[in-house]
Amino acid sequence: MGAVNTTSLPAGNTRNLHRFANPGQFLRLSGKILPPIAAISIILASVGLIWGLFFAPSDWQQHDAVRIMYVHVPAAWLASFGYFSLALASASSLIWRHPLADLAAVEIAPVGAAFTAICLVTGSLWGKPMWGAWWVWDARMTSVLVLFFLYLGHIALVRAFDDPQRGYRAGAILALVGVVNLPIIKFSVEWWNTLHQPASITLTGAPTMAPSMLWPLALAALGGSFGFSALVLARLRAAVMERRIRALTLAQIRTGA
Repeated sequence: MGAVNTTSLPAGNTRNLHRFANPGQFLRLSGKILPPIAAISIILASVGLIWGLFFAPSDWQQHDAVRIMYVHVPAAWLASFGYFSLALASASSLIWRHPLADLAAVEIAPVGAAFTAICLVTGSLWGKPMWGAWWVWDARMTSVLVLFFLYLGHIALVRAFDDPQRGYRAGAILALVGVVNLPIIKFSVEWWNTLHQPASITLTGAPTMAPSMLWPLALAALGGSFGFSALVLARLRAAVMERRIRALTLAQIRTGA
């Protein structure tokens, strides 16, 4: 894909595009919003997890094993959300040549991979008492494992070239191709016979989960979402500052030479 010709865009849109793409503007804005986002994440996640793990009722069928849900479900949601964010950053890089998009993609991938790993591990821990096995080649579990490999592939690919721009382009293409796996993860329980139960929370119907279990799960998921954002912002700020320091160092070397 080629870069968008910004001369064909309205002047206001072009100015906004460059303003949000400016690393200095990003550092100023992110420095203001990062502390409250991190604080909200800690509060919501702590309340949700403590409520769910220690005070929410156990399930009549799964008993206390159901408490793994309060870690597993938010991790599963953030695994898919992270990859969708990675794909958006990759599209911004390929289409608009957004100067922060490549760095954002590089920093999103490890965070998304970590949440996917948590999802897989907690799913295995949950599956053992429920299904009698640590792992089965269930459609949902297999597609999430593929998601984990896509994250690892992106992390490796962007670092596989001497020219960073080639690595960014290759990683962006992989991220966009891998988006096809997200609907497979979402609808696998409907398309195939799987051991996973259908979603308890949907946009079109009432939740099938008791409020005493739904609320701590929602708080844990919301806290995890803020936490994901805080981690990516912190990593992206560090990457931008590292790039600035490297550029200043090179400039000083050339000046001294």
